[in-house]
Amino acid sequence: NARVQWVRLGARYQVHMDVAVGPSFAPLMSRNMTSDGELGEAGLTPRRYDEATKLPFQSPRRVSVQFTPESVTLANGSTRAAMAGVQDTASQFVQMTWLFTTQPDLLRVGNSISLPLALPRRMDRWTYEVVAEQRLYTPVGELDTFHVKPRRGEDRPRGELSAEVWFAPSLQNLPVRIRIQQDADTYIDLMMDAAPLQAAPEG
Repeated sequence: NARVQWVRLGARYQVHMDVAVGPSFAPLMSRNMTSDGELGEAGLTPRRYDEATKLPFQSPRRVSVQFTPESVTLANGSTRAAMAGVQDTASQFVQMTWLFTTQPDLLRVGNSISLPLALPRRMDRWTYEVVAEQRLYTPVGELDTFHVKPRRGEDRPRGELSAEVWFAPSLQNLPVRIRIQQDADTYIDLMMDAAPLQAAPEG
């Protein structure tokens, strides 16, 4: 089970992602991810990423990534020079939605987009390819989507998480399916089970 919440106040944003594996009363694993930053002409600019992972009978494991215009500080305290457009684990999906909305020609089979991605332990440039159009049969009905998949580089660490995403143009290019893969036998496959909720305009 997963829940994604997008909060915006002026130029400030937060993305909250909560994922739980197993029964809700006693999950085998849960992970809470928060991206906090600013919105601008280039989309999302993260300033801080926080992640908390809980396993049964263990204390929560927490990691953070800090962003400044000049540098990125990873969870182990090492610092990297900032890359233009860098995203974090949670913000990357919203940034792709923003790219596909502002540049709709990108969301075509055969195209690709490149994102600098600061994970808790490493920073690298990831390339996502639009590999297929696919109709999904979801609890909210049939949806035509574009399947976007990361290109795996030879230098990726063994067991590093990657995510395939299905974006639905009819739902403001939002992700409606996310498959998070660790290896051939370990993955989480999430499908949207309710229509997105939007707050009413103020005033």
